[in-house]
Amino acid sequence: MKKVLNSLLMKIAIAIVLGILVGLVAPDWLSRGAATFSKLFGNFLSFIIPLIIIGLITPAISEFGRGAGKWLGVTAALAYCSTLVAGTYAIAAGYLAFPALLGSSTKLGGVTEPKTSFEPYFEIAMDPIFGVMTALITSFVIGLGIVAVRATTIHEGFLELREIVNTTISKIIVPLLPLYIFTIFENMTAKKEVWDIIMKMLPIVVLAFVLTAIMLVLQFTAAGIAKGRNPLVMLGKMLPAYATALGTSSSAATIPVTTRCAEDAGVSKPVSNFVIPLCATIHLSGSTVKITLFAFAILWTTNGDYSFASLLGFVAMLGVSMIAAPGVPGGAIVTASALLAEQLAFNESQVGLMVALYVALDSFGTATNVTGDGAIAAIVDRLSGGKVTDDDDEDAQAEAAATVEAGQASAEGSAAA
Repeated sequence: MKKVLNSLLMKIAIAIVLGILVGLVAPDWLSRGAATFSKLFGNFLSFIIPLIIIGLITPAISEFGRGAGKWLGVTAALAYCSTLVAGTYAIAAGYLAFPALLGSSTKLGGVTEPKTSFEPYFEIAMDPIFGVMTALITSFVIGLGIVAVRATTIHEGFLELREIVNTTISKIIVPLLPLYIFTIFENMTAKKEVWDIIMKMLPIVVLAFVLTAIMLVLQFTAAGIAKGRNPLVMLGKMLPAYATALGTSSSAATIPVTTRCAEDAGVSKPVSNFVIPLCATIHLSGSTVKITLFAFAILWTTNGDYSFASLLGFVAMLGVSMIAAPGVPGGAIVTASALLAEQLAFNESQVGLMVALYVALDSFGTATNVTGDGAIAAIVDRLSGGKVTDDDDEDAQAEAAATVEAGQASAEGSAAA
């Protein structure tokens, strides 16, 4: 019970309820104070996100290049493809379901304005050092450069930068997220718009849960074809991992169970021990479904640009962000917030609403992520023949072990997004 009360989900839920209750009776001076914090925190997010991208994606790319030869690359490629499929699938579901669930004329005025109706008492400009796209390109150039020239010193420096970034997220950003959500909902309630938003978004939360379940069926259909096994039987073997993740909201805490379940589903032990810890930090298809669907829903209800080309471009970049997303509760949505602002033109209120919607299904997203890891492991097992390193390449084996150890240690240090 103590763990539940201290969870991010519970804190966000309390923040939403308090925000609504306070907003009903708050005087203007309090709403302006809430708007001040919201603006400051939003500016800080805009400033820190490019640094988060540099600090997470650069070492991730360099580690992949230095790791266990082709099978590490194959696993990462499968994780990225799974993310692309998950995002595209969520877009298609939105086009099919939103006309019935949201209608064609729905408007959510409370999240369309670039500024709140309550002007903040003061603002502090926090201009980012560079843009999100510049950060992504820089990460690829430096990451690949580290691999090409075997730059050990700068690689170690970026590993330390990753620790700084993860600490900033886990110690500053995530603890302040509930207060940020409180200010967003307090302002929306004070402007008499919160009930319309809640009623319109509730069906989308239910739809997201259904889509994550269907996503697992699709993943294990592919795994079943690859392994020549009944996909439903394989999925059934993974249910203990799904249930464990629901209770822990942590991919890291579920690694031992997920590994055992993958072996029960027919994955060889060497592949399971290699793929499952790695995928715990790089494969977040469930998170991708939620983020894409909720972003699409907000664009739909605010007359934003929800063209297929725009959403597909967002998903393509989101896939890179998900592979390097920090392993802390809320880390995936924090990383994705940069892309929401950069590519989909989300404002502060829209990002705050995204965080609330995302955390509402956090456990189900984590459960989908870890269960899908079993499907990735089955496909890698089929492709590799149960062998992810060459017996005659001792260096490759040592690098493989070091990479998996590093990934597992990183995951065990925090709950996966």
